[in-house]
Amino acid sequence: MAQEPAERTSNQEEQQPKRREFTPRGGGDRDRGGDRSDRGGDRGDRGPRGPRGGGPGGPRRGRFQPRRKVCAYCADPEKVIDWKNLDDLRRYISDSGGIFPRRKTGMCAKHQRHVAIAIKRARHIAVLPYTSEHVRVTGQGRN
Repeated sequence: MAQEPAERTSNQEEQQPKRREFTPRGGGDRDRGGDRSDRGGDRGDRGPRGPRGGGPGGPRRGRFQPRRKVCAYCADPEKVIDWKNLDDLRRYISDSGGIFPRRKTGMCAKHQRHVAIAIKRARHIAVLPYTSEHVRVTGQGRN
């Protein structure tokens, strides 16, 4: 009985398929490194990579990072969100009459909700328009 497991392992090894060696697709005989002079074309006076990254303002140093917006109502606790403060509410309404999102206004979630409610109350009472005048006159809204 001690010999049977040894025989089974040898049979199992024979049944498993042999692994093939890795060959890259496309033949794999191609030279992947070195210069690419075989592609033709003269790069002229641009250098090895061309004028990338430069420009009239000088070399680029990454993406522009906008300044972090701070909630105006968190910064000044004296400010009150009210439907009667039309000058404050108009800052958060687009030209077409929509309420600006948080990513544009920079407000925190709590104050964004309060401003949205105040705008909706002012619209309901007809202190603020739902749409701007030119959209109502020309009729260029959604069809």
